Amino acid sequence: MTSAKGGERKTAVISGGAGGLGTALSERLQDQGWRVVLLDRDIATLAVSDSQQPVQCDLTDAEQLANCCAQICADHGRIALVIYSAGVTAIGPVADLTDAAHRQLFEINYFAAATMAQAFQGALRQTQGTHLVLTSVAGFAPLRQRAAYAASKHAMAGFFGSLRAEEEAHGVQVCIAAPSFVATNPAGATDPNGLTPPGNASDAFDAMTADQAAKEILRGLHKGKDFVPVGRVAKIAHLLTRLSPTLYQWVMARMVRGKPD
Repeated sequence: MTSAKGGERKTAVISGGAGGLGTALSERLQDQGWRVVLLDRDIATLAVSDSQQPVQCDLTDAEQLANCCAQICADHGRIALVIYSAGVTAIGPVADLTDAAHRQLFEINYFAAATMAQAFQGALRQTQGTHLVLTSVAGFAPLRQRAAYAASKHAMAGFFGSLRAEEEAHGVQVCIAAPSFVATNPAGATDPNGLTPPGNASDAFDAMTADQAAKEILRGLHKGKDFVPVGRVAKIAHLLTRLSPTLYQWVMARMVRGKPD
């Protein structure tokens, strides 16, 4: 990905822009000279400036999201980066997972990202820009008590990994970043379906700050990497799943909420 400095100002679009990681990425990109458009359902905490434009959008409403993306494309001529940061999790055993929570989680984590990718496909081809996808350790490995979350992140990795093969001919990059635990929403509330922001898990360990994660994500992106494990836990988990999935399962079960039931 080329820098926005020293030339015409480029625009980055971030879903989940009001979240801790979305905000941290926005601040770092603005420091590098980018104009940033932040999409979220609640944008009350986001400031409007020459370099930052918050846009209210319900990502689970496919028609509203598609219209919102179309308007952004019309308003901003050089969209060079789209970051898929919106996400929720459901923490608990599969036996307690409701159908409503499962489907809502997929609407936010997976389907909204797929809709956005299609909406910005043409714009990114014009700039030979980048899809930056924030998945998780759960996007390449199982994670105890998070079956639906892991499934949605695996789905994102599969979708965007396949999109990478299609967009290579157009000069478009797809970078998948997989953070481990990031303390982004320590006071995040659980909604009526039992969904909660990923960054407030009580069983998190070796958690990074949002700014630390943003710095590492953008560093990997600027190096042109296709995959960026973010944080020590993610790097170790990625290595273990490649060397010994059984060992990974053993380690994970003892580090996430202690020993297995």
